[in-house]
Amino acid sequence: MTSIKLDPIDIRILDEIQREGRITKLALAERVGISPTPCWTRLRRLEKAGIITGYHARIALRLVTPVTTVLMEVTLGAHRQADFDRFERAIKTIPEVVACWSVGGGVDYVLKVMARDIDAYQRLVDGLLQREIGIDRYFTYIVTKTVKDDVILPVADLVTATDP
Repeated sequence: MTSIKLDPIDIRILDEIQREGRITKLALAERVGISPTPCWTRLRRLEKAGIITGYHARIALRLVTPVTTVLMEVTLGAHRQADFDRFERAIKTIPEVVACWSVGGGVDYVLKVMARDIDAYQRLVDGLLQREIGIDRYFTYIVTKTVKDDVILPVADLVTATDP
């Protein structure tokens, strides 16, 4: 995996746009301390490199409709590449599965599922089991309280800036 070299200005741009995706180009340039044209050029470069993958709104879904968040651990019955591929293809088609991670350890996957209620979640699981996508065991964890759910990534803490 090749990584693009980021300097401190690139890192400030990433930090600012993830905090305020609708920021104007002029305001972004002012916040990162460069003129608008070079700022726009850097932003486009970050987009073209795939570092910026989109601009999204964060929705307070609980204000719109009841919602239950469930974390689900899944272990597959077989562990050939075709088994993983079949499971992953199926999961990608289910809108209620909002995140899925392949993990090391005692289980194969951890899923984040958003359902209207526990009954809707159980119907979803029943459908997954009927599809025979390789699930051997699953464990369900109902989220009772969200303590932290940041979408702001600590870019400056994780990236070592280098000179271009």
